Amino acid sequence: MSAQVRSLKIAVILTVVLSLAIVILVPPSSVVGITLKVGPEGFPLPQRDFSLVPQPVMDDANRFATELYGDYQETCDDFASQLLMTYLEAVDEDVVVFFNSGGWGWNILEASPQWTSIFTGIQTELADLGYTSMLVNYQRAANTVRGYFEEVMSMISLYPSQAKDLASRIEFLTRNIEELKIIIVGESNGSIIADSTMSILRNNQQVYSIQTGPPFWHKNVMRDRTLVLKSNEIIPDSFSQGDFLMMIASTLEALFALPQSGDQSGKILLYFGAPGHDYYWQQPGVYSQITNFLQVNFGIK
Repeated sequence: MSAQVRSLKIAVILTVVLSLAIVILVPPSSVVGITLKVGPEGFPLPQRDFSLVPQPVMDDANRFATELYGDYQETCDDFASQLLMTYLEAVDEDVVVFFNSGGWGWNILEASPQWTSIFTGIQTELADLGYTSMLVNYQRAANTVRGYFEEVMSMISLYPSQAKDLASRIEFLTRNIEELKIIIVGESNGSIIADSTMSILRNNQQVYSIQTGPPFWHKNVMRDRTLVLKSNEIIPDSFSQGDFLMMIASTLEALFALPQSGDQSGKILLYFGAPGHDYYWQQPGVYSQITNFLQVNFGIK
């Protein structure tokens, strides 16, 4: 038994060392995060004429960029441009919703049928309450070898860089657009960064969060203005509950094409079974709780 424990420790250490080596040695591939407009292909926010931006807003964007990325001029300029582009898109809206995907962090909303249905429901409910809304993808990692290992290390440390980056984007918007409301949503692993960002913005009363299927090891820090769903009320979420036997059994049944017992829908990291780890708007535990959350916190405009 001691030999097995020793082998496991060695494997963990080697994995961490390899991850650190790749993160340090492989050249960076992207900014920490990037905002992508929700659309057919998740394209970047469109270039706009910055002459339409008031000078105080321009100055504030440069201030946020310098505080975060002042040592890297190209990154700093890119971040300031993203802030201004988001501002121009959001200035006439009532609500901006930031989507944080599950998995490895490079997926966009269009790749998640679950959250696509939820977004449609949220937009419809907000419209019924009298609010206009804009949906934005927040892509926290690049689909590269370095991006993969950066995501692993960030997940372990609860996404400090990504949460600070996202919090700055949101703080900039709420500071410069009066009465704008922000909803940070997180799917699976993405709920960790949503919660961490909410913790940074705990005193910003314009910011809310909706999270589905958080990992079993993560304990939410922020409960104020936050809705956390760990079940679709059809079947308990095995990933959020840490039901390893259920996940292993589901994975093996699918791998060997064995007869499956009960509702086996839900996966993590594309291939591993996680019954109950799926959330669609039409499920009773999803639309009812989200609708109630929006009505209580937003009300009729």
